Amino acid sequence: MEPQEDWNTSEKSKLLQPGPPPYQDHQPPPGNFQSTSGYQAQQYGASGPYGQGPYPGHAAVIVQPAVYVTTTPLVYPMPDYLGYSIFTMLCCCLPLGITALVFSINTRNANMSGQQQLAERNSKLAFTLNNTALGIGIVFLVLYVTLIIVNSKNHSNP
Repeated sequence: MEPQEDWNTSEKSKLLQPGPPPYQDHQPPPGNFQSTSGYQAQQYGASGPYGQGPYPGHAAVIVQPAVYVTTTPLVYPMPDYLGYSIFTMLCCCLPLGITALVFSINTRNANMSGQQQLAERNSKLAFTLNNTALGIGIVFLVLYVTLIIVNSKNHSNP
């Protein structure tokens, strides 16, 4: 649709959109900013390393780069007793073996994420649970063998 010759486009566009607000200059007085962060104070309006901002006379906004924290594995990792946990889970005491296996895996994860104290605590718990499960397994094995021997002597003597 072509505009008509008597149609004033600038007059019509003023009806559709409000005009921009009047420019207001709210700049602080010249001088240095107070620096509470320990970094050197910068002169207001001084051009930074990136030159001038988007408008003449305005300073550019400088954004600090993001800091990424990476974790590194421990140099001297704590023992995780994973094999010991699997053995006690399968051969000695299943509930304690499963619990020891969980703490062994947590020890391995703490070693890989560089958490020394968590790795030490989980390693101690896994070791204690494994020793307890092994002790319970040995006690049950001795009781079982004793019961078999007593039953075989009772059946062989008439």
